[in-house]
Amino acid sequence: MARFFNNAGPVKPEIHYTIDPLQRVDWEEISGYIDQQRYFVLHAPRQTGKTSTLLAMMKAINEKGRYHCAYANIEGAQAARGDETKGIPAVCDALADSVELYTDHADLKSWYRSNKQEISPQHLLASVLRQWAIISSRPVVLLLDEVDALVGDTLISLLRQIRSGYAQRPEAFPQSIILCGVRDVRDYRIHQAGGEIITGGSAFNIKSASIRMANFTMEEDQDLWLQHTEETGQAFEEDIFPELWEDTRGQPWLVNALGHEVTWKITASRDRTRKIILNDYLQARENLILSRATHLDQLADKLREPRVHGVIAPLLAGEETLLQVPDDDLQYVKDLGLINLRPSLHISNRIYREVIPRELTWPVQTMISNQETVWYVKKDNSLDIHKLLSAFQQFFREHSEIWEEGFDYREAAPQLLLQAFLQRILNGGGRLLREYGLGRKRTDLIIEWPLDPQKNMYGPLQRVVIELKILRGDLEKTIQTGLEQTTDYADRAGADEAHLIIFNRDRNVSWDDKIFRLEKIYKNRNITVWGA
Repeated sequence: MARFFNNAGPVKPEIHYTIDPLQRVDWEEISGYIDQQRYFVLHAPRQTGKTSTLLAMMKAINEKGRYHCAYANIEGAQAARGDETKGIPAVCDALADSVELYTDHADLKSWYRSNKQEISPQHLLASVLRQWAIISSRPVVLLLDEVDALVGDTLISLLRQIRSGYAQRPEAFPQSIILCGVRDVRDYRIHQAGGEIITGGSAFNIKSASIRMANFTMEEDQDLWLQHTEETGQAFEEDIFPELWEDTRGQPWLVNALGHEVTWKITASRDRTRKIILNDYLQARENLILSRATHLDQLADKLREPRVHGVIAPLLAGEETLLQVPDDDLQYVKDLGLINLRPSLHISNRIYREVIPRELTWPVQTMISNQETVWYVKKDNSLDIHKLLSAFQQFFREHSEIWEEGFDYREAAPQLLLQAFLQRILNGGGRLLREYGLGRKRTDLIIEWPLDPQKNMYGPLQRVVIELKILRGDLEKTIQTGLEQTTDYADRAGADEAHLIIFNRDRNVSWDDKIFRLEKIYKNRNITVWGA
């Protein structure tokens, strides 16, 4: 049986296409830290391959024969919340099981069962780690996963108990401990029972280094997919790979999920003699976005956090107010995998740029009434964009203030409302692509609509560029700047039509003055300018 793309849980090389996990970290650096008796952090966004990497590290360490290494996932202790009397025993239960499983140190589990009732939770973890180090014939190394799933006093107690035995390593405490999670320990914001907030850095000041796992490279994206070709003979059209890179920027779950979607979920692709073409890939991409898979739902959930909101909202609006955002918050959102900071601040990949506004506007999309796709389809099967945008003007006039009040992301409400309105119509068969970023002072949208109902997105497409701007200052200057930007974007996108929408958010201006439509020609391109 051929291997397949893994979109759930740790990689198993015998059944999954895989990139060697140890290639994805600086294994020489990590080995050096272990030899130097360091305690450090390995972190990466969810579903990036952390667990697969930790298991590969444990295997490599144990095979080398210098240390006894165990991997323990302590996420189960999260159920105890801040109750360390339940949380720390849950951590120790997982640790004792893992040590027995991975190092054959059954004596530790026997000792733990006999003594755990006599040791207070405030000392239990340190006692278990000390006993393991003492009974082992080699120095011990612990890989502790999902540490940042713990909260409150449970997390503080864990960090402090590890710190308490640090000076006794390696004879009576682990040689090295690696804490693993989504966030760096410095980003732990720990609320104690009394209301006091302690940062992870102060509770765990023995950390020597913080290592962030990288995404796949462009070459690794392609290498992973070509393993499918090598094992099944099924080829991919070369044009797919640049799109795969831009869509994912190497985010491992996205790369694997798209591979699974295009080679298996699209039924026709199960015929391994059939070459997978770009349109197959584009359909798989849209299917994945519409599926609202667990990974994408987790991403959407993070958008509700105040620290994330403070970074993402200005990006969606194209504003420059991020100058007021603390550096720690920027780093935190980067560590979650939502943004990149270089070469300039931007959403980390093209799929996230699609998912974020869709998730933020999902309630609006489902509640917009009296708008049906068929109303805007002309006899030649093209979309009547002028009719569509006229309808949006009226919708915006009647509902914008009500919808804006309910938005978490009010800074970008006009842009998000238009995208929700368009998505409602385009879910009948088209595609909406988005570009936005800090300081751009605009949002660029591309509508792709199939002109041949039989071929759908595989046939000829109508391409329409819509640029959104917020009015600040003089209207004529805003229009002039917008015409230049819209023309440039439409030329690069190869658009058939171009439209510029200018939102006036001044509540002292009447709707009769805000709503207008102008036909302009700029550099031989017809552009319709809409006021809202």
